[in-house]
Amino acid sequence: MSDNSNLPAVVKQVTELVLAGSLQHAEQAFSEAAEAHGDYAVAEVLEQIPPQVTALHLAGFDGGKTSLATLLVPPKVWADSLAFIAATWPDNLIEDDPERIAESLFAHIHGVVFATDDEERRHELLQAAAATDHGCTAFAILFSLAPREVLELAGEIASRGPWITAHTTSDSDIVPLAVELARASEDGWDRALFELFPEFRHSADLADAEFSDDPDEEPKHLQRTTRELLYRLRKQVPSVRTTPKRGTRKSLGTGIFS
Repeated sequence: MSDNSNLPAVVKQVTELVLAGSLQHAEQAFSEAAEAHGDYAVAEVLEQIPPQVTALHLAGFDGGKTSLATLLVPPKVWADSLAFIAATWPDNLIEDDPERIAESLFAHIHGVVFATDDEERRHELLQAAAATDHGCTAFAILFSLAPREVLELAGEIASRGPWITAHTTSDSDIVPLAVELARASEDGWDRALFELFPEFRHSADLADAEFSDDPDEEPKHLQRTTRELLYRLRKQVPSVRTTPKRGTRKSLGTGIFS
C-alpha cells in the first residue's frame, strides 16, 4: 500500500460495517481501498481487523468468490478467523441439524481454498489452518460428512504417499479438499483424521477399517459424530481477551464479538 495513512480509518469502517451486518457495504469499502491503493491494501486491512470480525464477514459469504476478502485474505489471518467461526452458529442448529452447519463450513473452507488456481496459495492457506487445533477440528467436521470416502483416501495415502493422483471412486466434494490438505500438510492431515477417528494412531489402521453397508449398524471403530465435532470446535473458540495458542482448549468466552 503506497500510502497507508487512511488504513486505520478503513479498518474502523470495515469493522463497524461487519458488526452492523452490512457485509455488502464492507465489501464496497474493500473494493474502494483496492481501487485506490491496490490489492495489498485489502490484505493490510484484513491483517488489522480482529479475527472474530473476519470470521463474521467471510462466513456471511460462505466463502463465495464474490467476496474480495475471500480472494485476498492472508493465510494466517484466515487461520486465526477459523477459531471464531463456531461462535456464529446457533445452538439449536448444532443440536438439530449439524450436517447443515457442516455443509456451510465446507462451503466456506472450500470457497476460500479454491478461490484461485494458485496452488501455492492453496497450500499456504491449508498449512496455516492445519497448524492450529481449531483448524484440524474444522477439517474433521468436513471429513465427518464423508467418512467412508475419507477412509478410502487414507488407505491410498498410506500405501502411496500424499502425492496421489487418484481421488477414489466417490464423487464427494470432500475428497479433493482432503487430498489438498494431505499434500499441503501431512501432519495436519493426520491430526484431522485423529480428530474424527480418535482410536487410530496411524493412517495404516484407517486403511484396514471398514464400514457396513447397513446404515443402522453401529461402526466397529470409534468415530466422532458431526455434532460432537461441532461442539468440540465450539469449545475451542477463544475469548477476545486471550491469544489463541496451539495445544490449548479454551471454553467459549463471553462477549466474543464485543
